[in-house]
Parts: sequence; C-alpha cells; structure tokens
Amino acid sequence: MRHKIAGRKLDRPTAHRMSMLRGLVCELIEHESISTTHAKAQEVRRLAEKFITTSKSPTLSNRRKAIAFLRNKTIVNKLFDEISVRFQDRNGGYTRIYKVGQRNGDAANLSRIELVE
Repeated sequence: MRHKIAGRKLDRPTAHRMSMLRGLVCELIEHESISTTHAKAQEVRRLAEKFITTSKSPTLSNRRKAIAFLRNKTIVNKLFDEISVRFQDRNGGYTRIYKVGQRNGDAANLSRIELVE
C-alpha cells in the first residue's frame, strides 16, 4: 500500500526520474513554456514552484541549493535575476497547465506547462 506517499514514480528508477525532472525544470525556466505528458507536467510544477519561491529571497545558500539541483549556472542566474523579480508580489501559483490532447503513438495525455505572466 502507498498510503501518504507523495509524488509519482513515473515508471522509472529514481536516478532516471530525477534527471528527467531536472531537465524539464531547466527547460521550463529557460523557455518559460514546455509541452510534455500530464503526469510529468504535474511533477515539474511541484519542483518549479519550490525553486521560484526559494529564489525570491536571493541568499547565497538558496542560490547554492538551486545550483546543486539544476546544475546549470545560466539557468540559475535567469531564475534569480529575472523570474524571481517578476513573481515577487505573487504568493504561489507561478505555473499554469493546459491539457493539449493525446499523443498519436501511445495516446498519452499531453499538457503544456508555462509560467504565468
């Protein structure tokens, strides 16, 4: 039984799942909008909103935490310098998920996740 266990495993080992989510969060921060499956979009939303919230207080410790997870200094710089300034007055709800349709090959539900303007 999986009572009170948060998060989705996405049918992948932990290292693969974390690497995939790390890449999707980096792409979301870089392009501010990505298209993926609905389950992955919901997991990316959890991580992205946590990092945007921590970037709103730009301490060295928070910057190092973001670099440790995202592993890309240009993405972290954009997060702390541009995106956190844009959402300074907002208390959560930084992303929006739209359902797009189904993928042709395997009929997976596709969604578009984007940063709210």
